[in-house]
Amino acid sequence: MGMITRVRGRLRSLHTLPKLDDKDRDEKIAETVCLLSILFLLPYCSRGHVPLLVSLGGWFVTTYSFLVLPLLISANYKYPVRWLRSIRENIPRIFKKYSKPTWNFICRVYSPVHKCENVFMKMNNISNLITQLIFFIACDKVLLCSLGGQNCPKKRVTGLYSLMFYNVIAYCVSYIKELIEKEDWSVTVNMTHHSNLKHVAMSATKIVLEWTKAVTFIITVTFMLLVFGLEQGLQHYHPTPLYTFITWTYYMCTEKVFVDLFLPLLLMLKLNSLEALEQFYAPVILRYYTITLAVIMVILLPFYGQFKFMFIAFYIMVYLRTKDMVVNCLKKLRTEQAVLGQFRYATSDEIENCDDVCAVCLSQMTKARVTPCQHMFHANCLRECLNNSNKCPICKREYVFVH
Repeated sequence: MGMITRVRGRLRSLHTLPKLDDKDRDEKIAETVCLLSILFLLPYCSRGHVPLLVSLGGWFVTTYSFLVLPLLISANYKYPVRWLRSIRENIPRIFKKYSKPTWNFICRVYSPVHKCENVFMKMNNISNLITQLIFFIACDKVLLCSLGGQNCPKKRVTGLYSLMFYNVIAYCVSYIKELIEKEDWSVTVNMTHHSNLKHVAMSATKIVLEWTKAVTFIITVTFMLLVFGLEQGLQHYHPTPLYTFITWTYYMCTEKVFVDLFLPLLLMLKLNSLEALEQFYAPVILRYYTITLAVIMVILLPFYGQFKFMFIAFYIMVYLRTKDMVVNCLKKLRTEQAVLGQFRYATSDEIENCDDVCAVCLSQMTKARVTPCQHMFHANCLRECLNNSNKCPICKREYVFVH
């Protein structure tokens, strides 16, 4: 009987406890949500070469992320912790106050690094070789070591073999290209352009140089045929078709010999969408392709425990290449596009009324630009006219644009 009385007293005392107000209740919920968020995010932060979720499999980490992350984001947005809420409210004021001095400090600190980066990118051959080597090593770690198992250390030389073979192929292509484009086949050198007297020393030097090139080319081709025909010295060189395709296309898009061949190919296609800006589009297209491949490799490197190498690869293959593309290639392309962008496109009816003929080159028009004085030209013809004058080639009026 006494125990029942004590239990009833306890129950009555519970009803008399003071209730929490709404602010305190929300704060308690927010703290609970914060603790639960840390708990659910712990699998991503496990120790070792790869996180716990990644080691369990790709489908598991994807399913877990799709189920957990939206729930955590929505819960923390609805019940933010008090100190997080205060930081969020003060962020605009803090950013406005410290953004300019912080940016100036960063610029001063980054200035010598920026100069070093520019010097590195201006050394085209060295920077290109280093970028290719790092990309090939990344391909070894991602595309070969993932399939190699215990033989992974032996397959790491595949990138060096591949780069060596591709350089040999590039040398052969450059030599053949030089022979095709060569106009002067004489073995002697004249004293002057208008003299028939032979320069003995220069003639001897030219003969030795040409023979050296020819002999080197023959030896190189013979070496390649022996290596791939007899398969000698290639015990650990077993690239997959995917590895060969990715590395070879990347090499072609970064090596000068093949880059110079891409522009004639683009000109041969005669794409109307490029508006005769192929010489500006060609380097941008090649850079976009190589940077995209590099980004994919950088994203995959952490899944194989290559965290340190990931930062090096990102800095050289992605950051520096993107910076160089934006400063040089993309800037020139946008400048030319801005010049043509002042002239609107002609409609099909306007082209038909103009008898489908450009007034500059007298060729058929399928796509044209219209000047403020209502004359139509090919984009390339208009650019050539703009290089000489800012006046219409037909009515000789100066272009005046009304914005």
